[in-house]
Amino acid sequence: MMHLVQRGLGLRGVILMAISVLMLGLATGPAKAQVTAFKQAVAEAASDDRDLAGYYRDNAYAGLWTGQTPEDQARRKALFAAIAGVEAHGLPVARYDPTGLIALLSSVRSSRDLGFAEVEMSKTFLRLAADLQTGILDPSSVVPGYKRAVVERDRATYLSEVKYADPRRFFRSLSPQTNEYARLMKEKARLENLIAQGGWGETVPAKSLKPGQTGPAVLALRDRLVLMGYLTRNASGSYDAALQGAVQTFQQNHGLEEDGIAGAGTMTEINTPAETRLKSVIAALERERWFNGERGARHILVNLTDFTARIIKDDRQVFTTRSIVGKDVRDRETPEFSDEMEHMVINPTWHIPRSIAIKEYLPKMKKNRNAASYLKIYDRRGREVSRGSVNFRAYNAKNFPYSMKQPPSPRNALGLVKFMFPNKYNIYLHDTPTKNLFLSEKRAFSYGCVRLQRPFEFAYTLLAEQESDPKEFFQSTLRTNRETKVMLEQPIPVHLIYRTAFTAPQGRVQYRRDIYGRDAAIWNALSKAGVSLAGVQG
Repeated sequence: MMHLVQRGLGLRGVILMAISVLMLGLATGPAKAQVTAFKQAVAEAASDDRDLAGYYRDNAYAGLWTGQTPEDQARRKALFAAIAGVEAHGLPVARYDPTGLIALLSSVRSSRDLGFAEVEMSKTFLRLAADLQTGILDPSSVVPGYKRAVVERDRATYLSEVKYADPRRFFRSLSPQTNEYARLMKEKARLENLIAQGGWGETVPAKSLKPGQTGPAVLALRDRLVLMGYLTRNASGSYDAALQGAVQTFQQNHGLEEDGIAGAGTMTEINTPAETRLKSVIAALERERWFNGERGARHILVNLTDFTARIIKDDRQVFTTRSIVGKDVRDRETPEFSDEMEHMVINPTWHIPRSIAIKEYLPKMKKNRNAASYLKIYDRRGREVSRGSVNFRAYNAKNFPYSMKQPPSPRNALGLVKFMFPNKYNIYLHDTPTKNLFLSEKRAFSYGCVRLQRPFEFAYTLLAEQESDPKEFFQSTLRTNRETKVMLEQPIPVHLIYRTAFTAPQGRVQYRRDIYGRDAAIWNALSKAGVSLAGVQG
């Protein structure tokens, strides 16, 4: 059958053609076979799958796919059509073995054969339905930093729902119904079409370029930006104002400093091939399937690769600020998870994690007991201890019996406010006294928590839901210089995500660097699962 694909009919055409042939064959043959033999075969074939066995037992072993009623035929056709369309979702067609399934159905010669074919179709259906809804990979095994549980549906509900639903609508409803997912699919199709036509052409043969320059490299830069859609073609051979503006727009869409200079970092991104961007989009589609659930009409979204924190309300961004995330070091990378923000602490005390206390501060205090003098030392009973009474040299990382805290102050490592969504990873959002770090393009500097450039305005936006004058409320509390917990009357969901490709309602798809290498790991796993950049997979 695959020779038809090679001759240009295409996988979708082969499948749909096979369905019509299959329908004719079943209508005059196995549909008249003995019901008892069919049911026995179904029971036997489904026995190794508890969900399938339960479904067929509860439905008197009646067929779902192989009957000849209009409803059975519609389900059968919708299943094969869905398989033919999975490549648009970044899923591998071969995973569902449509040609093997068609061959199995075409070889039916008895009611027993039909029963085995019936169950095989259900197994394929269950695999496809789960893949479309929650992805084909186990997130935590591919990305250790992914801590969000995938919400999986009861497999039996897939079967019971497709039995009574409009099958085409049912299959369309399985994948994420978000605007983000739809726009990513559109970008995937756009990139595939572009790649088929040669991509963005030759790379720019220069490490950096700046306004005023001329020469072959400038012409190559101009040509590449034209193919990318950032510039209209003209006869200019210099790095003029139009080219500078195009570079700035490119920088904006890639999270770079918008200076209009094609420096080393910008040039690396400009020379990144379309195939690499396509991999980011496919990884993002898989990530959207992992996170296929309710996010909250009002929620906080922190995209680690974008170094931003946003407040979203009714699908609209109402606040955004630059952020700093965990360092690109194994034990400091910020994890991905969701929780609910319950309160903020104004004038916070920093309770220093033991790992930081023994790795960073204890060695300094061994050399000089007065090092980091802004920290206070406490014993196991919570009593403050004078430094003069502690022989720091007598302790090591295993037996150090004290804890450390930094009292509220403008110098506090947490700044003047922190935002709490209690979690086992000890991650939260907070202010910071080191404001200069927000000027950096890549802002991965923290121990894992997320620092905010505009924490006060972030707080005002949250408090606006419960205070008539949120700014005055916050500032008057701040002026007390006392640590104060402020509860949020309506806890707000917080989602820490990781997207190297993401979209906006208007404008271009945004791309970011894979700062922790997580999307590269996802692509590698998807590739091993059969996903490819080819137009027809499998």
